[in-house]
Amino acid sequence: MNLSLLTDFYELTMMQGYFFSCPYDHGVFEMFFRRQPFEGGYTVFAGLWPLLEALQNLRFAEEELQYLDSLKTFKKEFIDYLKDFTFQGDIYSVPEGTVVFPYEPIMRVQGNLMEAQLIESMVLNLINFQSLIATKTARIAAIAGDKPVLEFGLRRAQGINGALMSSRAAFIGGASATSNTLAGKTFGIPVSGTMAHSWVMNFNTELEAFRKYVELYPDRSILLVDTFDTLKSGIPNAISVYKELKKKKPSLMGVRIDSGDLEYLSKRARNMLDASGLSEVKVFVSSDLDEWIIHQLIQSGSPIDAWGVGTRLVTGWDDPALTGVYKIVARSSGGVFEPRIKISNQAEKITNPGVKNIIRFYNGKNQILADLMFLEEEGELLQQKISRREPIRFNHPATEYARFTLAEYSSTRIMLEPVMQKGAIVCGQPSLEEMKKYRQNEIDSLDDTFKRLLNPHIYKISLSDELKSLKTLLIKKIKSEYDEIYKNS
Repeated sequence: MNLSLLTDFYELTMMQGYFFSCPYDHGVFEMFFRRQPFEGGYTVFAGLWPLLEALQNLRFAEEELQYLDSLKTFKKEFIDYLKDFTFQGDIYSVPEGTVVFPYEPIMRVQGNLMEAQLIESMVLNLINFQSLIATKTARIAAIAGDKPVLEFGLRRAQGINGALMSSRAAFIGGASATSNTLAGKTFGIPVSGTMAHSWVMNFNTELEAFRKYVELYPDRSILLVDTFDTLKSGIPNAISVYKELKKKKPSLMGVRIDSGDLEYLSKRARNMLDASGLSEVKVFVSSDLDEWIIHQLIQSGSPIDAWGVGTRLVTGWDDPALTGVYKIVARSSGGVFEPRIKISNQAEKITNPGVKNIIRFYNGKNQILADLMFLEEEGELLQQKISRREPIRFNHPATEYARFTLAEYSSTRIMLEPVMQKGAIVCGQPSLEEMKKYRQNEIDSLDDTFKRLLNPHIYKISLSDELKSLKTLLIKKIKSEYDEIYKNS
């Protein structure tokens, strides 16, 4: 599919405006978000590689150009420019699977104003959704611990692309497998599935349905036991079948409970299976699960071996959108960048100006301590201070006099690294399995207080002294200019 028109219409009208009228030729944009989804303590960044691949192949084909021409909005000179358009910008980003926090840049785009403006909608579409789902899955997987989380969301996902991208993001976030066969083929994700109630209902008896299933799949059988009555029918019939199958030493035997009181039913099912000499049979549960329900079931001692999570995972059920935005932070004419800032009556909506990066600080246990946003132009001096292990001052992004000094830290890391230069991908692509392992390492670097479901600790995101001074200066300058205008009007 040609994605050149996957953009909000005003991106194209602004792009044409820059083509004819703008005195500035280059811009720097940053993507960041304003609050943590699910009232959590962290977000898992995802969606980078689908974005890079889309940008590398971004072209306006004849069909797209004819459509734009039919809108009677765009001039011939601009349409002609689009005929040979390719994205030639630079992108700096954190890797997929990184834990990130509000207000810090998680991606930086540098290029001519037209191309950097055009891709805003695509960047936000691909990063916002996948980061949301990766985060939701990471929360679920963290609660589930060493018990696998299986993503079963295809039938409730928001369309075909939503289903594919949610399966991809869920795997990065910690899911062990997906029920989505197309996602398995497309991304190399392990696929998993049991049976539906319709299988059981299409045989004369539940026992016959179970027997036929294990005949077909003797090493991969998970029997759905709640079609009629879980404890009076489903589990007894599963016991009968598995006693017969056990002699063949299958690699997996399991039962799935998809309705009812999951705590009560799982405990009774476990007792019945164990009493029948079938302690190796696993208990799977599904039925509108999320991290809160799983937490409650674990706390109650429910003997559940795996979790099938669908609707509430792939839709981001309780927080359906990441609040990602894409803002210009610098512009240039002739190669000299000028910082830009957006002012607002809401302090949290005032942007942080200039071409920036982030340094993440770690303690001796490789746990993260704080993130410092800094201007690229001060990076060398800042790194020298860090190499000497000098104390570093951190300034609150919005509150004027809130600051602290970090005196003890063991290591640091620059967060934004080049991933695309002059329109070409310049970094190696990790496998999804590698992204998943990296994401787990990132989660492990968080103190447990950031991983609480309820009222997690707030991670410190701060500005360097130079960035704080620049922000304060620009705010005062703009307010002074507008005060003068209002005074003379």
